[in-house]
Amino acid sequence: MASKEWWRGACIYEVYLRSFQDSNGDGEGDLPGLLRRLPYLARLGVDAIWITPFFPSPMHDSGYDVSDYISVDPRFGTLEDFDAVVAGAHALNLKVVIDQVYSHSSNHHPWFVESSSGREGPFADWYVWADAQADGSPPNNWLARFGGIAWEWSPQRRQYYLHNFLIEQPDLNLNNPAVQDAIIDIMKFWLDRGVDGLRLDVANFYTHDPALRDNPPSGLDPLPANPYYLQQRLYDRSRPETLPYLEAMREAAGNKLLLAEISCDWQVERMVEYTQPGRLHTAYSFELLCKDLDGAHVAKVVTQANENESWPTWALSNHDVVRVASRWNAEGDRQRVTQLHALLLSLRGTVSLYQGEELGLPHAAIPREDLHDPEAIRFWPHDRGRDGARRPFPWTDGPSLGFSDSETTWLPAASNHASLAVSRQEADEDSALHRCRALIALRREQPALLWGDFRVLEATPDLLVFQRQYGNSTLCCAFNFAASAQALKIEALGPLLAGAMEQDMLPPGGFIIAEVSA
Repeated sequence: MASKEWWRGACIYEVYLRSFQDSNGDGEGDLPGLLRRLPYLARLGVDAIWITPFFPSPMHDSGYDVSDYISVDPRFGTLEDFDAVVAGAHALNLKVVIDQVYSHSSNHHPWFVESSSGREGPFADWYVWADAQADGSPPNNWLARFGGIAWEWSPQRRQYYLHNFLIEQPDLNLNNPAVQDAIIDIMKFWLDRGVDGLRLDVANFYTHDPALRDNPPSGLDPLPANPYYLQQRLYDRSRPETLPYLEAMREAAGNKLLLAEISCDWQVERMVEYTQPGRLHTAYSFELLCKDLDGAHVAKVVTQANENESWPTWALSNHDVVRVASRWNAEGDRQRVTQLHALLLSLRGTVSLYQGEELGLPHAAIPREDLHDPEAIRFWPHDRGRDGARRPFPWTDGPSLGFSDSETTWLPAASNHASLAVSRQEADEDSALHRCRALIALRREQPALLWGDFRVLEATPDLLVFQRQYGNSTLCCAFNFAASAQALKIEALGPLLAGAMEQDMLPPGGFIIAEVSA
């Protein structure tokens, strides 16, 4: 088992740093706070941590607008604090993966300040600039993910610049070899500092159509709240021009992990394309993050994503979506929460567990006056927004849920998370936390769950049954998503490793992971 690349089959825990643990009472999580909580993560049994951005930023998009790629924002600590986290994690046998945002920067970044100052100079072509049309309108019809057109006028350059997200997040021109080289240098800075991998934010947004052709309409009916989805994204993302650069990134990273986010692109084919030999190690899309719970859909996308030598990553929750306990109707239902943990941890690929998912945290609504998420602010009240998944982590049921000594935190602590706090669940041996810990341990113990082939036996919206096979070991994994018991007929079913059933019946919200006799 030790001969396998560490990330294959690994469970990576996403730390949303701003909301994990505050160490200095300013109401925001930070690197020293994370260092303090590393033993909790080691005890949970995960293989690695993924840390969301901690770089200097104006925080228009909670750190995904970077103004300095090779430093630490003082609100999160110092480079020395980061080095201490890496050393502390490695001492506990935890790998460290950090977020890298290369599609765009902050408009405060010195590169953009220089690029926007005029059409000449070394940084003039480091961002995506284009002339206005004859009537003064933007260069084409592209729309921004967070609302409005994807172009902003620069009075200095007398040109438009592209921003696929916020106006404050201008797109880097990754069709420019000089920009590509600069990004490789940033990668090497952090990899040389001891990190074990990089999570590549919105990797399918890296390049654009050089001809700036208009996107065709999507034909959606009824109309979505966000007009972004009214276009087919043919020319502003998921471009073939990205593929050679992914290969250059892989060469630069060597044996360090490159994990791509495939954002706003529901095609599992993109995951396969980006993880072909010589490209990135693994990638995840939103196939299981935004759809309804459907056993047939899970079977379809997992099967597709494991084709052609690809290695996918799966997540059921992250900082961008409604928490899975709420999205898949498991709020307050310990059995259903455990079933979702078992589903995630039995899929073929690498898995990502979002902070608080192990506790079964529900999505927590945010009053309008407390919103930070620019998407939620723009489309309120028609979009639940992302802040509900970013509330402070509940360590205790005390003031600020043990997240901070301050009564005022960057997002208010959620009162309905108190009963699910770590301190409460540690004291209950049958809690969602204890059950999740046991399932993570089971995955680590079973080569078939880590690396085994995936073969679907039965798949309907309400029932999913598949086998995982590696060497001489074959496991059967079955999940009942229905509100009533379901019959399960599996020949040569051996000892149960997790879950329960009675007389060949899976209860509502039930599951099994069992050995299959030869």
